[in-house]
Amino acid sequence: MPQTIVKGYKALMEEANARIETLPVADAMALVGREDVVFVDLRDPRELEREGRMPGAVHCPRGMLEFWIDPESPYHKPVFGEGKRFVFFCAGGWRSALAAATADEMGLKPVAHVAGGFNAWKEAGGPVEAP
Repeated sequence: MPQTIVKGYKALMEEANARIETLPVADAMALVGREDVVFVDLRDPRELEREGRMPGAVHCPRGMLEFWIDPESPYHKPVFGEGKRFVFFCAGGWRSALAAATADEMGLKPVAHVAGGFNAWKEAGGPVEAP
């Protein structure tokens, strides 16, 4: 029996973007270096090796996000227990929209994500550590 997908990724992203803050790249750049902001890079390790990384960003592979956020998880990372603003990004802004919505739903607040992701960050001249 073939599968019937009742809600596709576009609908999921639309719902996520309606619930969370989406930061234009220029606004995200203005947050760099602030002690009360944590940038969270959701990209796969191979993407970091290929494209470079945002200086100071915490790397959290998308598949581990829920486990790293939840303090009851054996994989919990203390950075997600800090009373800071969390700004998520991926390569293009799709995974980060879904991740920010999930983090918000879990109770992590405040959260946002970067429109256009790391690709837009690089195009706008944001700081990048070479791979």
